[in-house]
Amino acid sequence: VSHAAAGASGVAPSAMMDGQVQAIRSALSTAGFQQTLLMSYSTKFASSMYGPFREAEQSAPQKGDRRGYQASYGDARQALRESALDEAEGADILMVKPSLFYLDIVVRLRESTELPLAVYNVSGEYSMLIAAADRGWGDLRGMVRESTLALYRAGADLIISYWSNRYREFFL
Repeated sequence: VSHAAAGASGVAPSAMMDGQVQAIRSALSTAGFQQTLLMSYSTKFASSMYGPFREAEQSAPQKGDRRGYQASYGDARQALRESALDEAEGADILMVKPSLFYLDIVVRLRESTELPLAVYNVSGEYSMLIAAADRGWGDLRGMVRESTLALYRAGADLIISYWSNRYREFFL
């Protein structure tokens, strides 16, 4: 509610906790912010692909880990159930994070919802392509274009990506 009151047109809670979307949607509506978009990190996998960002920001948990509120990367059915629950609780946009290793989930989710579908192309996915290109194992522009198109082809409407600030270089 504080974000909406400050002028944000949307909020995106990242914890993937049961009931979170319903509680936020209810609080926004009660406060008069019915038009504020709610993008749910509805299927956020416990992935090794977050490593580069966490290391750079020194944001790894000091004890324990985040797997308690992230989906197992081996359980596609649970991942899809989590997204369906968030849709039922009032999410306006669903998200899959990370994206490239989960194209099967993106496809299945696209088939099961009419909501806009976002994917988050995380730091590990970005770093893989940079490292390959730096070693001469592929053309960076071509790999970025191909991997990004794969996300759209799988059904993503929105892509959140570390490539965004280089859009002109890769896509124009």
